This record gives sequence, C-alpha cells and structure tokens, in this order.
Amino acid sequence: METPERTLFVKARPGEWVAQDHAHIHRWIHRLKKYVADHPRDLVAPIAELQEMVNSDRVLHAQVEAMFVEAWEHRKLTPLGQMEVRTFEQFLGLLNGIMTTAPEAYQDIPSHEPSGLIGFPINALLDWPMATESGYNVFANVLVNQQFKKILAYWSRFLCTEESRYVLTECASRLDPTTLIVPWLGELAKSEMVQAAISAVGEGPNPTPDRFEEVFNCDPSDEYYGFGSWDDFFTRTFRAGVRPVSSEDDDGVIVNACESAPLQVKTEVSLDAKFWLKGQSYSLSNMLDFDEHTPLFEGGTVYQAFLSALSFHRWHSPVSGTVRKAYVVNGSYYLENLYEGFKNPKGADPSAPNDSQPFLTAVATRALIFIEADNPKIGLMCVMPVGMAEVSSCEITVKVGERVEKGDPLGMFHFGGSTHCLLFRPGVNLEFFFYGQTPSLKATNMRVNTAIAKVL
Repeated sequence: METPERTLFVKARPGEWVAQDHAHIHRWIHRLKKYVADHPRDLVAPIAELQEMVNSDRVLHAQVEAMFVEAWEHRKLTPLGQMEVRTFEQFLGLLNGIMTTAPEAYQDIPSHEPSGLIGFPINALLDWPMATESGYNVFANVLVNQQFKKILAYWSRFLCTEESRYVLTECASRLDPTTLIVPWLGELAKSEMVQAAISAVGEGPNPTPDRFEEVFNCDPSDEYYGFGSWDDFFTRTFRAGVRPVSSEDDDGVIVNACESAPLQVKTEVSLDAKFWLKGQSYSLSNMLDFDEHTPLFEGGTVYQAFLSALSFHRWHSPVSGTVRKAYVVNGSYYLENLYEGFKNPKGADPSAPNDSQPFLTAVATRALIFIEADNPKIGLMCVMPVGMAEVSSCEITVKVGERVEKGDPLGMFHFGGSTHCLLFRPGVNLEFFFYGQTPSLKATNMRVNTAIAKVL
C-alpha cells in the first residue's frame, strides 16, 4: 500500500489542543509510561468499573480489543509509523496515571512546541484507536460514554484542587523530573496567551493590553496569581474593558458568544439529515436532542466556530433577551466521524476529533441555551456549546426566565474549550462579519463580544 498523499507531519491542528509534531506525543506517552511504572497503584474506582464492564461483556470486549489491533495494523498510515498504546489494559494503566496530573503548558524544551498536550492527554492515547471502525462502535456505545463521564468527573475533582496548581509554577515535569517544562505562569507561556488574545480580530481596534496581568483577572503578588486550582486558572476571566460589547444599544447586532474562530455557516438546515456520513450535514433534530423547540429551526441557519487552547473558555450571550430553556445533553466523548478515521483513503485525522466538528454537534455532550431575543426579527435562537474529548464539562450559569444583556456570561467549558454553534430560525436574514478571513479550520479567533452578524 502506498503512503497517503495527506502530509500528516505538517497538518494543522486547529486550536492546538495537542502537539503538531507527533514526536512530542510519542515522547510524552513514554514519560507517562515511566511515571505509571514508577508509581504503581490500583485503578481508581471509575476506571476499574470500565475494566469490569468491558471484560464482562463478550461483544464489547471484542470490540475494544479489536480497536487497538486495528490501530496497530494501520500504524503505517500514522506519522511515526508506530503505535504507543497497544492494548486495552495498557490504556487503562496510562489513563489511571493521568488522574493525578494536570495538563502541562510546554514540553521538550528548547523546542517549545505550542501548547503541548494541553487539555487532551486522554485523547492523545486514543487518537488512533478511535479512528478505527471498531473504535467507532466502542465510542458510540451509551454505556461506555456513561462510564467515561464518571472517569472525567473523577479527574475534574483533582483539577479543581490546590494540588493541581503545580503546572502553573513548576519547571520540571511530574511525569519525569529530568524533563523541563515551561510553567503556565512563566513568562513564555504568559506571552503566548497574551499573543493569542492580541491576535484575535474584531470590530475596531483591539483593546488587549500586552501583559498577562493586565489582560486577565489575577493577583500577580500571589505565587499562583490567586488561582485556586488548575480549573480556576483555565476558566480565568478578562479584566473589565478587555472585551467590550459591540453596539450595546443596537439589538440588531449579534456578538460573538465565545473567543473562537469561524468554521462555517450553513443556511436552510434540515430537520433530519444523515450527519454520520462523509459530508457531516447538520441535523437539527439530533443537534437539539429532539427538543420541543426543534421544529421552529427547520430551514434556519447554523453558525459554528471553534475555540483554541490558549484562549478564553467562557460563553457570553450573543443577544439581549430572556432565557427560555437551558440544559446539558449527555453524549459521546471520543467518537469521531467514521470517514475522518482510517476509512478515509487519505488517512485518519491526526488531530481527531477536529475534522469531525460538524458531526459532533449531533453526538457529543453539549449545552442548549434557548434565548428569546428582544429583537423580534431574531426571536428565539439557541446557543449550543459542544464538548470535544475530555473538554466536555459544560456548566450553564444562567437560569430559565433570567434576563440577559448582550455580552452577559452564560457559562463555561472546564479544562479547556471546544466548539460551539449559534442557531437561528428560518426567516432571520443575517449578514455575517469575518474580518477579512474565510470560515475554515485555518481561520483565526474573533474576539468574544465583538460583532459577528447583524439582522437585516
């Protein structure tokens, strides 16, 4: 078999959730293996439950074993031509090691690969197994997803403790003390986060200062800048004035709900579509989980954008209005579109599940926030933050019946960011603003609260 034409080594990784150079991932997994070997301990309860569930179900066990075997068989289609995680049992041990670690900012000094593995270390272990046909069946399993939800909840408890702050200040990796890392509150990492904020485009001049301490709410006199945990740091907020709201008095202007890069705009969206096929069409019934409001959006518009690792991870209201409904839909965590896996003749997506973002709107864990806009030309619309991989903890901070002004907080992702959609009913005629760029996986961030559309 000939090597696919897709140049996997240099393929962009939108959002930079995992390193572009697979050699970095390879070395990181080997450090994780060493860490697990040097610190043996029993599997934590939810991981042990996953092990028992798989081993007690003959069909599921066969599928799980097969996805690692299939990944190994496809290893020549991967950048390094090798597979670091060979078996389910090995995966469980490495997953267990992640439960007491926090995402590191940079690795492999002096190369400083931007973002390293950031919030997707589990995804790094499953990147290739999830790209197999057996992996698709495994991660489409409701019971498997329920168990991964428990595992991620267990990890989140650690990431919300003071102990998780070590990556903010320590210069040596916990996985291997001989490996230097750049702490999140070190000058290099801070400058990268500031640069991400400064480079975001939007209406008018960018008001972003050039120092981390002036961009984000923090206390630089404190060792950890006042952040109580890794999660507290990652859900940090902008200081007042850094992200002004465009056209506050014009309810015909819609603002960006997240600091995010535009992926695509689709109009005349179908109520039901074959979202699981190669084209990844939007399917409103699946996206909105068959909510009673779903038929109101048939033939309407979907705008989708993705968040990056170094950016702001909270959601803000794109319009002024009243919250009519708000809840979280449980879904998948490591499911990618089958045609973006090894079934793709050009090779599997090396940054899964980035190429599956439209598909994920119908299957992944997501929040649905229906807002009745003050402007009758907009009326009922929906903000839909969508989780990807371990970044699937969607917290809604508004309540039904609450009034929100344009730019007010709605909620946040924990442990990072993901992708999100804005849904509008048919008849809402919109002009979108992309500030000189074309929506795509190569697009750059637009500032949260900046104008992205106006109703005509």
